[in-house]
Amino acid sequence: MKPNSTKTLVGSSAARREDPRLLSGRGRFVDDMHAPGMLHAVFVRSAHAHARLIGIDSAEAQQMPGVAAVFTAEDLRLGPIVAGLDRPAKEWAETAMPILASGKVRFVGEPIAVVVASDPYAAEDAAEQVDVSYDPLDPVLGDDQALSAGAPVVHEEAPQNTLVDVSLFATEGIDRILDEAHTVVEVDLRTGRQNALPLETRGALAQWDDRSEQMVVHTCTQTPHQVRTVAAESLGLLERQVRIVVPDMGGGFGQKCVVSREEIATAAAALRLRKPVKWIEDRREALTAAFLARQQHYTARAAFSSDGEFLALDVDVICDMGAYSVYPFTAGIEPLMASAEMPGVYRLGAYRVRGRAVTTNKAPTAPYRGVSRPQYVLLLEHIMERAAAELGMTSVDIRRRNLITEFPYKSVNNITYDPGSYLESLELCEKLVQERGWPQMQQKAAEEGRRIGIGYSCFSERTGYGTGAFAQRKMKAVPGFDLAEARMDFTGAVTITSATINHGQSHETTMSQIAADVLGVELSAVRLEQGDTERVPYGWGTFASRSIVVGGSAVRNAASRLKEKMLALGAHLLEAEADQVEMHHGGVRVLGEPERSVSHTEIATVAYLQAQRLPEGMPPGLSESDSFDVFNDGTFSNATHAALVEVHEGTGQPEILSFLCVEDCGVAINPQVVEGQARGGIAQGIAGALFEEIEYDAAGHPLAGSFMDYRTPTAQEIPDIEIHHLETPCLFNETGAKGAGEGGTIGAPAAVVNAINDACRGTGAEFSHVPITSRDIHAALFAATTTSKLQEA
Repeated sequence: MKPNSTKTLVGSSAARREDPRLLSGRGRFVDDMHAPGMLHAVFVRSAHAHARLIGIDSAEAQQMPGVAAVFTAEDLRLGPIVAGLDRPAKEWAETAMPILASGKVRFVGEPIAVVVASDPYAAEDAAEQVDVSYDPLDPVLGDDQALSAGAPVVHEEAPQNTLVDVSLFATEGIDRILDEAHTVVEVDLRTGRQNALPLETRGALAQWDDRSEQMVVHTCTQTPHQVRTVAAESLGLLERQVRIVVPDMGGGFGQKCVVSREEIATAAAALRLRKPVKWIEDRREALTAAFLARQQHYTARAAFSSDGEFLALDVDVICDMGAYSVYPFTAGIEPLMASAEMPGVYRLGAYRVRGRAVTTNKAPTAPYRGVSRPQYVLLLEHIMERAAAELGMTSVDIRRRNLITEFPYKSVNNITYDPGSYLESLELCEKLVQERGWPQMQQKAAEEGRRIGIGYSCFSERTGYGTGAFAQRKMKAVPGFDLAEARMDFTGAVTITSATINHGQSHETTMSQIAADVLGVELSAVRLEQGDTERVPYGWGTFASRSIVVGGSAVRNAASRLKEKMLALGAHLLEAEADQVEMHHGGVRVLGEPERSVSHTEIATVAYLQAQRLPEGMPPGLSESDSFDVFNDGTFSNATHAALVEVHEGTGQPEILSFLCVEDCGVAINPQVVEGQARGGIAQGIAGALFEEIEYDAAGHPLAGSFMDYRTPTAQEIPDIEIHHLETPCLFNETGAKGAGEGGTIGAPAAVVNAINDACRGTGAEFSHVPITSRDIHAALFAATTTSKLQEA
C-alpha cells in the first residue's frame, strides 16, 4: 500500500504484516530456539500450599543419567524480587519473593529447586527424585479467612495478611447522603480467580556470552527492560551485563508483564554452568503456578434520587493477591486500580472507597487484561440494573440519566476525563438493539415459555498511562515514558525501534503505518524492531493499552525528527530555503516546483557516503531518537456492550445469541486491528463471565491441571460479535489514537451477567458473582420455583 496526498495509511485497514510469517509457521518463539550444548531446566515445585521446608535431598537426582546439576536457593544465593510502594506502614507491607523458596513455601507449585539436564525428559525424571521434606502449616485460602482473627500468617511482615490497605477517597458528608437518599442499593459481589492463559506459556533460553561478557536471555516477556533490571540485581551483575531479547510471543495479557522468578533462575543456572539453559513451562505449571488474577470481593452501597440520579457510592473492595507481591506493580495493582477509577463513565456526587490486598496461599496475582475494571464495571452495571428496577426506570434510561456528557470532566475521584462519546455509544447501541429486533425476540420467547434477556454495560478505559498517572499510585518503580528511534539507510529503507512489545497487537503493522505517513514512504519500506534491550536503552513495554498512545507517539516523534533532518538536507541539496520544501512520496521537493526534487535514496547517499556534501554543522547519518510521556490523567476510550442471552431452564445452560459492541478508541490506526482486539477481549470477558475459574481444594491444591478441568470457551461458545466504531480523537498526541487493547474484556462480563439476570427476572433468581455456571442457574431457578410452589401451597 502506498500513501498519497489525500489518503494516509493511518486509519486504513492495511493487511497485518506479521501474518504471513506467523500463519505459515515461520514465527520464531522461545521454544523454537536452540543453542549448541544446550541444557534443559525443570523446576521442583511445592506440593503444599503452606509449609516449612525441613530439607531438600537431591543426591539421587544428581546421579541420574544426563543430569548436569540440581540447584536450590542455598546453592544459587540469588537476591529476591522486591516490589515497593512509597506508602506508610499502615497502608503497605513490603514482602520479598525469593527466586527459589527458602525456609517456607507459600503456594502449591512454588519453585523450590531447579534441575538441569541434557534433555527435558531426563530433567523431569530427576526432578521427581528430589526429596523435599515439609512441615505442613494450615493454609489461608480466601479473603474472609485471611482477615479473620487467629488466621495463619502467610508473611511475618504482614501479620494481618494485609499487604495493601488504602482509602483513596472519602467525600465529606457521604454518610448523610446515603442516610437521606430515596433509594439505596446494596450489592455483595464476588469474581473468580482466573488465569490469563496466553497460548504460548512462559519460557526462557539463557546463555553467557564471553565475548560481550553478557548474560543473554531470550524470554517471552512484555517488559524486557524490567526483567533486565531485576536479573542484574538478583544475579549480582552490572545492568549492561544482562541483555534481554524477546522473539515472537504468543500472547501475554498481562501475565508476562511482571518479572518471573523462573526466568531469573534459568539465567542463574546458565551462569553457574557456563552453558545455555532453556526452560519451557508446561501447561500444568501454567495453570497451577503461573501468575493469576481477578479474585475480588466487593461490598457496596449506592444512593439514588427518586428520578435516578446517582448520588453516592460507598465501596469496600478486597483483592486476593495470592502469596507474593509482583514486580514492578506490587500487590497494589488490583485494589489501587479499582479504588482510583471506579466511578467510571458516570457522574457521581460522593465517593468513598477502601481497597485492600490480602495475601493467601495461592499463586501470586499479576495484571490481567483490564486490571480490576471488568470487576468494578460489573459492580457498577449491576448497581444500575438494581436501581432501575427499584425506581421503575428502564436499564437504558438510568444510564442515560447519569452518563458524563460534558468534557473535560473532573470526577469525584480527582481524574479529569478527556472527551469521549459515552452517551452517543449507548444510544447507538440501543438503536442497534431495536433494529436487530432483540425486544421482539425476547417477547416471542416469553410467549413460548423460554427465557431470553438483554444486558447492557457502559464503561471507559483509561489508556496512555504516563509517568504522571502511575506516580499517583506511589510505586517505587514508576512506569510511563517510552523511547523510539527512526533510521533510514542509504537504500531508503526505514527501521524503527520501539520499547513496546508486540504479542498479538500487530505493532509491526500499526507502528509502521505511523512512521510511513510521517516520512512519506511506502509501508513496505518500514520495518519495526522490538524486544532487544541492546537496541533500545530503556522503556516500559506493552501493557495497559499503552503501546499506540505512548509507544506509537514516541515512534511518531522520532520519525518527525528524522523528517526534519531529511527536509533540511533536501533543501540544502536543492539549494532552497528549509521552509520552502516539503516531503512527498519518496523524496523532498520544492513547494510549487514539483520538478525540483531529490529522492530519499539521494538524500541518504549524501548522509552516509558523501558527507562532504552535508551542510556545515550537520552530522552524518539519518538516525533520530525521541521519547513520549504523559503527565496528565491520560486519555479514555469508551464503549457500550449489549448481549442477548437465552437461559435454558431445564439445564440452566446460558447461550449468548448475539453480542453488540459500539466502541470509541479515538483515531483507529488500523480499524481491522482494533476489531481484532475487541473480539479477542470480548471472548476473554465472556470466559470470565461464564467459564473460567481456578478453584482449590481444602488443602490449597489447584483443581485444574489441564484444559479438561479449566473450562476455556472455544469458538463454539463465542457468538458472532457485531462491532461499530465512533471516533473522538485523543487531544494530546499527534495521531489522535487512544488505547484499544483491553476494552472488550472490560465490558463483556457485565453485559452477559445483566442479560442472564434479565432472563431470570421475575423468578427471584439473581446472580452477583462470576463465573455463572449452568449449575448455578439451574439451582437458582429450581430453588425459586420450589419457593414459589411452597408459597402457593
